[in-house]
Amino acid sequence: MALTKAQIIETIKNQTGFPKNKSSEIVETVLEVIKRSLESGEDVLISGFGKFCVKEKKERKGRNPATGEDIMLEPRKVVTFRCSQKLREKINGS
Repeated sequence: MALTKAQIIETIKNQTGFPKNKSSEIVETVLEVIKRSLESGEDVLISGFGKFCVKEKKERKGRNPATGEDIMLEPRKVVTFRCSQKLREKINGS
């Protein structure tokens, strides 16, 4: 099951004692800062968690799965995530 924004808000509310609307405002603000940074092409580094990077993908060949027809995919930007060493160790139980 995925962790939802509502669950994050609820956790912040429970751990800090802030009202739900304040917790929601905090989460929305953090996400907005991250989105704006990524939109402008900046990487977002959260120490102990990981790094979000904007990468350029070049034009490339693809295939329409419905028809099997070869097509050219347009160049585009994608967001990638690399977890920190600390997070990787926690996930792997080291």
